[in-house]
Amino acid sequence: MNECYYDKRMDFFYNKTNTDTVDEWTGPKLIVVLCFGTFFCLFIFISNSLVIAAVVKNKRFHFPFYYLLANLAAADFFAGIAYVFLMFNTGPVSKTLTVNRWFLRQGLLDTSLTASLVNLLVIAVERHMSIMRMKIHSNLTKKRVTFLMISIWAIAIFMGAVPSLGWNCLCDITACSSLAPIYSRSYLVFWSVLNLVVFFIMVVVYIRIYMYVQRKTNVLSSHTSGSISRRRTPVKLMKTVMTLLGAFVVCWTPGLVVLLLDGLNCTYCGIQNVKRWFLLLALLNSVMNPIIYSYKDDEMWGTMKRMICCSSEDKSQDRHSSRIPSTVLCKSTDTSGHYIEDGIIQGTICGKGDLSDKGNS
Repeated sequence: MNECYYDKRMDFFYNKTNTDTVDEWTGPKLIVVLCFGTFFCLFIFISNSLVIAAVVKNKRFHFPFYYLLANLAAADFFAGIAYVFLMFNTGPVSKTLTVNRWFLRQGLLDTSLTASLVNLLVIAVERHMSIMRMKIHSNLTKKRVTFLMISIWAIAIFMGAVPSLGWNCLCDITACSSLAPIYSRSYLVFWSVLNLVVFFIMVVVYIRIYMYVQRKTNVLSSHTSGSISRRRTPVKLMKTVMTLLGAFVVCWTPGLVVLLLDGLNCTYCGIQNVKRWFLLLALLNSVMNPIIYSYKDDEMWGTMKRMICCSSEDKSQDRHSSRIPSTVLCKSTDTSGHYIEDGIIQGTICGKGDLSDKGNS
């Protein structure tokens, strides 16, 4: 029967797995990493808080897609917390950690990754439901969206806790990873392959949806007299989602590949030399997402800017806009009887002809 080492500190496992590069987290390298990490974490907290507040404040965002977008911002905010905890428990401190504290450190990172990944997967389903009907937003009720968001976090917390629940190498030192000295290599292979497969599936799904939207939009353009901006609205929203997914894949794939190589016990891959930089790249994803929201969505940027400025002019504009219905549906009938919702993303009001049509309907 194998001996278990639950009472050992992390220096025991680092020595057993020959992970001696932990001492390199000192001097100028550590200072640079901490400085960049601190700046990025502050930006993550502020920007993602603004995104969540914008969705809550602006009634134009009270739709399933934006609720899920706010939940994705919450996952990025949580990632900031995980990185702050990591900064105070890395470098030379790593060897002094207890097993439980090290599990907590890594579990927070795994939970933030899973929350973002599952959230993007749910957004893909929501986009599929709406786009196939050529509508901006799906018909998911608030109760269902709330249930989905709770489920996302339940799955994320569970996946983050799996190693501490038993899938580790505390009772089998020979199976330990070098990057994660108390994680079993088999778990790293499972974890990295699972995430990479989900990446691939989502990319394929979004490409198919985007091709469908382009094809459907071209068909509608020859049968409707609606504005060009109204016909392009679903395409703009899909571009936003695909940009988010692209940034996520680019930032997280290198780190997952490194974990996979470590799980496969690749001793000649030099993974110890790049691990910290790929971790910073993953951190960069949580920085990029709020920038993508604001750059791709004028209404989101306008709401965030008003909350930042808090000028009297902006307050008067908010009071004036509160008298306008939050959602104006511009109906453009196609051969199947479906319609495209307008004015949600760009924050525009329909033309007089559209309003008169709605009044007559």
